[in-house]
Amino acid sequence: MNNSRIAEQQKTLSYMVPLRYVLIPIFIVTIAGFIFYLVTLMASAPQKKIIENKAPLVEVIDIERKNITLTVKSQGNVVPRTETSLVAEVSGMVTSVADTFQVGGFFKQGEVMLTIDDTHYQVALVQAQSNLELAKAGLLEEKAWAKQAKDEWLLTGKSLDKAPVLALRLPQQQKAQAKLLSAQAELKAAKARLAKTKIIAPYDALVKAKKVDVGQYVTTGTPVAVTFAIDYAEVRLPIKPKDIPFLNLPHLGKSTAQASSVALSYRILSHHYTWSSELLRTEGVIDPNSRVQYVIARIDDPYGLKANNTNEVLHIGTFVNASITGKQAIDVVAIPRAAIREGNLLYLLDQNNQLSIVQLDVLRTDKNYVYTHDEFSSKQKIILTNLAIPVSGMNLRVAESKKVASEKSLIELGVSE
Repeated sequence: MNNSRIAEQQKTLSYMVPLRYVLIPIFIVTIAGFIFYLVTLMASAPQKKIIENKAPLVEVIDIERKNITLTVKSQGNVVPRTETSLVAEVSGMVTSVADTFQVGGFFKQGEVMLTIDDTHYQVALVQAQSNLELAKAGLLEEKAWAKQAKDEWLLTGKSLDKAPVLALRLPQQQKAQAKLLSAQAELKAAKARLAKTKIIAPYDALVKAKKVDVGQYVTTGTPVAVTFAIDYAEVRLPIKPKDIPFLNLPHLGKSTAQASSVALSYRILSHHYTWSSELLRTEGVIDPNSRVQYVIARIDDPYGLKANNTNEVLHIGTFVNASITGKQAIDVVAIPRAAIREGNLLYLLDQNNQLSIVQLDVLRTDKNYVYTHDEFSSKQKIILTNLAIPVSGMNLRVAESKKVASEKSLIELGVSE
């Protein structure tokens, strides 16, 4: 009896143990759900956030009207104002040359560059002088004979008007006079030939090419050297047709009251060199191939030979950039190129902070600005920011400049400049 009861109790206990393991997790989940429900009831409802549709932020600048002196850019090579090929005008052997008679050598006007053997020309000069003296003596003799013939004719008691020309020896006297003139001309020619045995610098010059030397025999017409003038040089500058109206070009045959200034420059590595020059003339024709017109700028003393010249040497053949001072544009607006859109469109901000799109009538452009005579409202501002989808009348916001923002930050921090 007891054994069966014990068996039943053990069997009941075996059923109760699994039931405990099931009920405990259910109880825990129920309690957690109840707590979450209480927390949810106690929490406040989330605030609704209003989404603002902000207008695009743009940077603007004021519109300013002013007078501007326009400039025209160009470039060209420095060339000599005169280049000469010197030739021998007499024949003979070169007997001497100057120490500076070499490529790059400098000669002042009138200095002797080289000499040709003048022995033959010295002899010819003496002969010409002798012939002149003989001609003078012959003329004196004929004048004496003519006077004697005149006196003898008068002794006859007849008038001189009736005397034959041969009786008065007039032809003989004219012949002697002609011989004298011929002798004088021959003497002058002999002196000129003798002088040409010395090759003289025709101007202040630099030797570009040396073609003869001592001991070389030259004939009339033999090239001896090539020289170029260095008192001033020139730069041939091409000007586009669209730039010509903005320049004060000298008229053909007329001198300008005030020549336009030209700033020349070039750079070698980190060194930048500049020279001042002036517009000398225009060639007066348009190149049929490039359709440009050439103007000539003049640079005084390019090799710095004058005592008061402090500029660097500007060698012939140097390629330089030129900035030509042009006419003055009155009452124009200079607009940064960054503000110009495709098709010469300009974005403007009106007094209501709305976008206005206008097309410019461009007067001229340069590297940094676009110039126009167009009229604008005093309340309009130029928009520098590029808009993705610009629509006329759209609202915009103005960005604070860096300076204003900096000052505002200092005020907020209690700091004053």
